[in-house]
Amino acid sequence: MTPGPPTRNSNKLGPRGDYAALGTEQLVVGELLCEAVELRAGQRVLDVATGSGNAALAAARRWCEVTAVDWVAALLERGRERAAAERVPITFQEGEAEHLPFAAASFDVVLSTFGVMFAPDQEQAANELLRVCRSGGKIGLASWSPEGFAGQFFRVVARHMPPAPGLRAATEWGTEERVNELLGGRAKILQANHRTFRFRHRSPQDFVDFWSQYSPPVVAALKRLDATGQQSFKRDMLQCFEHFNRSGDVTLLVPSDYLEVVAIKE
Repeated sequence: MTPGPPTRNSNKLGPRGDYAALGTEQLVVGELLCEAVELRAGQRVLDVATGSGNAALAAARRWCEVTAVDWVAALLERGRERAAAERVPITFQEGEAEHLPFAAASFDVVLSTFGVMFAPDQEQAANELLRVCRSGGKIGLASWSPEGFAGQFFRVVARHMPPAPGLRAATEWGTEERVNELLGGRAKILQANHRTFRFRHRSPQDFVDFWSQYSPPVVAALKRLDATGQQSFKRDMLQCFEHFNRSGDVTLLVPSDYLEVVAIKE
């Protein structure tokens, strides 16, 4: 649901980072996606790579029967806490985007906000989204675009912690061309909206400190680097944040483009 692909042996919470903290500021994305797919009360909805449940909670507020899946148990527990606080029923279940633990055609709507895009095997993840969605059901996705802030930030991270060989860029999900390839004619794209999310923080330096504490790939890179490398990495992040900052004052306001897709399974 947030920038930076996790590794299989990473933990999204605690000293290795906290995707739930990153997702807190992105609630509006899930709300907009649920409006885009035009949810109806009683629909069976699956939120893939839910994190701590942003899109799942948005769907549950619309009286849907919601299941949320993620491969990190600690994030699911955070989601359960949030659902309990809001008094909305959501089933949280462990599972990976490339191997969803559900029968074919189990859901009317399948969602993912900044989640499935980070699955290592893009084709397999797309196949799973299609498999669990019923014919005539909808798939709603929000994915960071390669242009602008998100793409540049990922490139900064990759300079200091190169991705595994052979992995395609996660931001390819943020292009209409790639989404059409992944859905492979098995679903028709109804909408492809280019939206902008705005990161807001106290200052660019505060944003560096925030990502250094909570972003798992940034935390992992910093742990691998020596003191000089850490300083270089943080300097590159700061330059990136300052370049995209549009606040006009000491605070930070960074627009980040993403692609919102609504498709119907044929």
